Parts: sequence; structure tokens; C-alpha cells
Amino acid sequence: MTTAPAWALPDRHTEAKVDLDRMGIKKVLGCSYEEALQKVPEELEKEGFGVLTEIDVKETLKKKIDVDFRKYKILGACNPPAAHKVLSAAPEIGLLLPCNVIVYQGDDGKTVVSAFDPMQVAEFASKPEIKAVAEDIRARLGRVIDSLR
Repeated sequence: MTTAPAWALPDRHTEAKVDLDRMGIKKVLGCSYEEALQKVPEELEKEGFGVLTEIDVKETLKKKIDVDFRKYKILGACNPPAAHKVLSAAPEIGLLLPCNVIVYQGDDGKTVVSAFDPMQVAEFASKPEIKAVAEDIRARLGRVIDSLR
């Protein structure tokens, strides 16, 4: 009898599908990619977030595997009071932090901004304090995305 590795998902999850369109709060902008990269951190700061990390996916893929890719950055945004609350309630929630915000150039050349929707995780959380923080963070990220043009 073989034993599945500890990281293997139980069989009941093999049919699960992820709806990628529901994972984030998304908006197509009228500004350039470069303008969006200036505006997003400013708007995040107004809502109590700081950008802890910035990953230039285009640059990384070119350097590591010599592939040309669209303009694409991942910003790791953190709201320290919210992070403290959820990490205190459930340390494993750190697997989902910081809140990722992506800025990229779409296939049509337009700039797209999308922020991870924390309610996608909160639906599965058994602790009410996690859901309350997720609702607050979703509202804040929603205001950030709404403010962008």
C-alpha cells in the first residue's frame, strides 16, 4: 500500500475548479502601465497599505528563462493592523500575505490592475475575526481600484 505525500490533496478536492475571474477586484485603466505603477502605491497608502515587495515578472522571466513577456508587476501590499489581527487569529493565514496587487499590460495594450479579493479565503475561515478583517480589506482594496483611472 502506498501512502500519499503529506502535501497531496485529498481525492475530494481533485474536482475543484478555481474561478480566476472571481479571485480579484479588477479594472482596466485608461492610463499607461507606467502611470498606473506610480498611482497604485499612492492609492494603497491612502487606505493604510504599504508596498513591501515588487516583482517585475517581465524582467524576471527574461533573466531566468530568456522569455519575452508582457509588462507585469506584482506588488505585495500590507496593512499592518489588519495583518496583525489575522495572524494573531490564525498564524497559517501568513501563507496568503501580503495582499497581492498586479499591474499588467493586457493583450489589447490596455493597463489592467487587479487586487486579490480576501473574501475568497474568508468564506472558508471558521473564525469570525478573519471574515471581519477580510471584509474591511476588501472594501479598502475596492476603493483603491475604484480610484484608478
